[in-house]
Amino acid sequence: MTASSAPLIRPVSARDDLEQLTRLIHSAYAPHAAQGLRYWGTHQSVQDTAKRFASGTGLVMLEGNEYVGTITLRPPQPESPVALYRDCGVWTFCQFCISPDAKGRGYGAQLHAHATALAQRAGAKVMGLDTAQPAAALIAMYESWGYRIVGECDWRPLTNYTSVVMSRPLE
Repeated sequence: MTASSAPLIRPVSARDDLEQLTRLIHSAYAPHAAQGLRYWGTHQSVQDTAKRFASGTGLVMLEGNEYVGTITLRPPQPESPVALYRDCGVWTFCQFCISPDAKGRGYGAQLHAHATALAQRAGAKVMGLDTAQPAAALIAMYESWGYRIVGECDWRPLTNYTSVVMSRPLE
């Protein structure tokens, strides 16, 4: 694949290698683990990866035959402990990452834009997310994409930090 070729973004399928995708997630979240943040993505099992994909629409990003990113887009979650996520117009995403080897190419923004366009076509009015409160660089990236902090949530003991909840309108 040439540097000018756009990566392919498609829904995850039964033919995808969940072990390889889990390794991608672990490698992408490793810098957070090195900072002491226990994101689910730092240690999730292959079964967890499958379960998280099944919680919504899992997308994979490929450069040639190599996975370079993933995201899971979730519809409204009526049972969520996060009030925002229960709203019928709010879609969220999780399990979002780009391979460390593919960073700096704009792939994260491309994958995010693809996912938010899917959500908007499905009726989403707002996109939401949560991330670790200490993850200043991630929060700044999301703010540059139009997200604003609208609350907090706490996933402990699954994580070891308080999260910020962020949202942005889709227009």
